Amino acid sequence: MWERLLQQAWNAVGGAAGEPDRLTVTGPMDTLRSRFRVTGVGVAAVGASLLAATTAGRDPVGLDTRQLAVALRSERYLRRDGARAGDPFDPLSAFHRTADGWLRLHANYPWHRAAALRVLGCDGSAGPDELAAAVRRWSSVELETALHEAGGVAAAVRTEQEWWATEAGRAARSLPLVERRDLGPAAPRPQRRPRVLDLTRVIAGPVATRTLAAHGADVLRLDAPGRPEIPLQYWDTLPGKRSALLDLRTDGTRLEELLAGADVVVTGYRPGALDRFGLEPRKLAARHPGLTIVTLSAWGHRGPWAQRRGFDSLVQAATGIGFVESGGDPQRPPGALPAQVLDHATGYLAAAATLVALAGQRRTGGTPHVRLSLVGTAAWLLDQPRADGPVEVAEVDAAPHLEVVDAPDGRLTLASPPGTVHGGGLHWPAPAPAFGSATPAWTPVV
Repeated sequence: MWERLLQQAWNAVGGAAGEPDRLTVTGPMDTLRSRFRVTGVGVAAVGASLLAATTAGRDPVGLDTRQLAVALRSERYLRRDGARAGDPFDPLSAFHRTADGWLRLHANYPWHRAAALRVLGCDGSAGPDELAAAVRRWSSVELETALHEAGGVAAAVRTEQEWWATEAGRAARSLPLVERRDLGPAAPRPQRRPRVLDLTRVIAGPVATRTLAAHGADVLRLDAPGRPEIPLQYWDTLPGKRSALLDLRTDGTRLEELLAGADVVVTGYRPGALDRFGLEPRKLAARHPGLTIVTLSAWGHRGPWAQRRGFDSLVQAATGIGFVESGGDPQRPPGALPAQVLDHATGYLAAAATLVALAGQRRTGGTPHVRLSLVGTAAWLLDQPRADGPVEVAEVDAAPHLEVVDAPDGRLTLASPPGTVHGGGLHWPAPAPAFGSATPAWTPVV
């Protein structure tokens, strides 16, 4: 099963024929309990990233499905000074019963939580019963729409059939797993350690750039002052990178300098959200020919939901994944995948596509643009054969796949980068830095 999925992923990222034969997969066929082929999709996405990172030398690469299960849930294994680093999920971030079904709310960031409370007419002191009563007064789609219009994030729980029947679902169905295009002519750029400007948050984008860092890239992540990241998420996804703060509204000159020195820029916001900062892909290509441009979003760039905020859990809810994982009983709370697989798989696919595009630019030139979405990855997963019930799996021993690093914020236990090259395991090149601690500038080329 994984061989077919790997070939699909490798074709999607633009990989050359014959390369998948270099990957050896070991371990049980399934290591994540689900009705869906989540282990196979994970093997394909991570395997593609390993192949793309080693194409120049055609090195043999390997992946054990037990390590994969740890890597796809890396945030769950993170420890700071031996203790759990907290729960990134706010109590509001859950399935809620509505007047006619179920709705998945997302309130992990304070500004999204505030929007949800405003729409529900509750204040910050509202207890679970009061919140449940407020949600019950709405139909699922009405509340979904109201939250979106108020700057919040939520998704009504739908069946697959209901999702594909919507205009948003039909637009999502038209998306390729990975879209690749050339935005304009440019001379091939010289070989050097790739410089990656990281304008992403949460999981999918940071996993992509974390993977690029694990394979040798110089990754500089930028965040806006006043929009802090959840500590657990940045400890998990910043290893190997540098982290700086930059206000794109007031320091466009510095941003332009960073873009001029970059080989790759990765953005992880809604399509159009960064256009006012000069980051629209075609305008970027005109100013910086030869730059590899990578864009990730939740809902893709087509259809009425293109401008909506979204997260893995919401895409699962909207597309029917949650309904399937509940056993298809609308009276039961919806289910969820055993990991945030849409995020992680999209991230590894993005890393693979970036490396393939970058190598192609250095050979033949051009200004490559790579585009992915969580909903596109969801469609890929939904298209695979599935089991009638959850596939039972043995508990994975995570210990062999963890590493401990001393970081500015404490002693961190992290999931190691998945895979092997020439039989040797991968490790993080540097611990997670303190959030926002770096100067927004490139490391001098030696």
